[in-house]
Amino acid sequence: MRVLGVEGTAWCASAAVHDTETDETFIESDAYEPDSGGIHPREAAEHMGDAIPRVIETALQRADGEIDAVAFSKGPGLGPCLRVAGTAARALAGTLDVPLVGVNHMVAHLEIGRHESGFDSPVCLNASGANAHLLGFHDGRYRVLGETMDTGVGNAIDKFTRHLGWSHPGGPKVEEAAKGGEYVDLPYVVKGMDFSFSGLMSAAKDAVGDVPASEASGGQSEHRSDDGEAVENVCFSLQEHVFAMLTEVSERALSLTGSDELVLGGGVGQNARLREMLAEMCEQRGAEFYAPEPRFLRDNAGMIAVLGAKMAAAGDTIEIADSAIDPDFRPDEVPVTWRDNESVAVGHGVTDGTSMSGLSDPRRGAEAVVDVQDGVIVKRRLPKGYRHPALDATLRRDRTVLEARLLSEARKAGVPTPLVHDVDVPEATLRLQHVGDSDLADALTAEHARELGGHLARLHDRGLVHGDPTTKNVRVGDRLFLVDFGLGYHSGHPEDHAMDLHVFEGSVAGTATDSAAICRAFEDGYAAVGDDVVLERLAEIRGRGRYQ
Repeated sequence: MRVLGVEGTAWCASAAVHDTETDETFIESDAYEPDSGGIHPREAAEHMGDAIPRVIETALQRADGEIDAVAFSKGPGLGPCLRVAGTAARALAGTLDVPLVGVNHMVAHLEIGRHESGFDSPVCLNASGANAHLLGFHDGRYRVLGETMDTGVGNAIDKFTRHLGWSHPGGPKVEEAAKGGEYVDLPYVVKGMDFSFSGLMSAAKDAVGDVPASEASGGQSEHRSDDGEAVENVCFSLQEHVFAMLTEVSERALSLTGSDELVLGGGVGQNARLREMLAEMCEQRGAEFYAPEPRFLRDNAGMIAVLGAKMAAAGDTIEIADSAIDPDFRPDEVPVTWRDNESVAVGHGVTDGTSMSGLSDPRRGAEAVVDVQDGVIVKRRLPKGYRHPALDATLRRDRTVLEARLLSEARKAGVPTPLVHDVDVPEATLRLQHVGDSDLADALTAEHARELGGHLARLHDRGLVHGDPTTKNVRVGDRLFLVDFGLGYHSGHPEDHAMDLHVFEGSVAGTATDSAAICRAFEDGYAAVGDDVVLERLAEIRGRGRYQ
């Protein structure tokens, strides 16, 4: 089969031909480069209208034979750009009288990594301009295991570089400037497997101060304001924080699902420091890591053609009348017709290292290892080689101290937690009471979910946020015990409380069967004890459409 792919989600007009017999893919691309600032949708669409016919013509000239199907990026992306690419694909499919395939751009980023690596069912970190999320295949769809709470990683970095007056794209310029930088402290925000960039970017802008207009020339500035930090230092630290956050949540997703395969997708994946961090994390935990070659990481039609071929072979084609673009097309809305029903949830990992039943050897989670010594759980937060030493030391220390404190406060709020026997802050080690017989992941029922909902409501009533209440951070015995408060904090805000619920339901959707019934029982349990405003905010979070 020979498939022509057309990509036009934002800034890159691209066409490709993929031959399934030879597994060869030819790609022709023409990227839009704004004179200043970020991507302007109208200008990008004008570029798309001019460039798409040229790249398609070049791809067709390189095709060694007839085209059997036409695939195009249906979304997510900028509406004006998507419409140009979609119109061209429809016209071409009609002219050639071949099937038309509508491809989700973000699923294509994942599938090209799976295709090239040969992995069976990996976790995928998608790190692109407008998107940042973790995906894993489960129960017929790609499930969002974790995602950005505000903006995509590339767009976040671009906001910082626009403050400096640097031209688009900002990521490569930050990467280059960071080579001469030194570490400065910036915010680090991880909530379970979700994360946020807005506070970090604001802090980075504040750190460099105001850039004089004479220095905002669209290139790279050596600017240091009278009261600001050197730009190269902020660029260095920006990468260290952003990419450490993405690496940490990737490891948490591997631990939650039990997968030992990770693939990287998206244009930001071209950054050498991000790839280095992910590779080191996977090597440390015995997992396999794969990053596609750069031509398949940045926006390109090759990944559209490759996935389009798989979909066409499965009969997953569309009529031209049903081929409307969808700028908010989420990856978890795509019925995955081209895969067998194998799941990414292949085992029972632990998100923070406290799966404690039947331990004879230390067990490794995303953040810690635990073992049993004389009937007591010993939990050690491990140094993370991928993180900058100063950042790593701060996180290990602060999370250890906070966990000990919050375990005690939660118990006073009426929520069962293990007793803390001892805290060794320099060694980031806790000695804890052994509680429960299994993780909730191994005993997930509607009744247990309902009980957990009530526990979280009691925490929130006292202004406590667990931060990572996944099915691996709850122990089941004669009652439920909440463990792993390392990401917890104090807050009375409904948004933070709703995020706790969002994290739990995300872990259920990504790994459990009959997740809808489990989540309904969970919310019923919360409603019986907690504030309806939190549940309303949870519904708002799910419906905002910002998680793409």
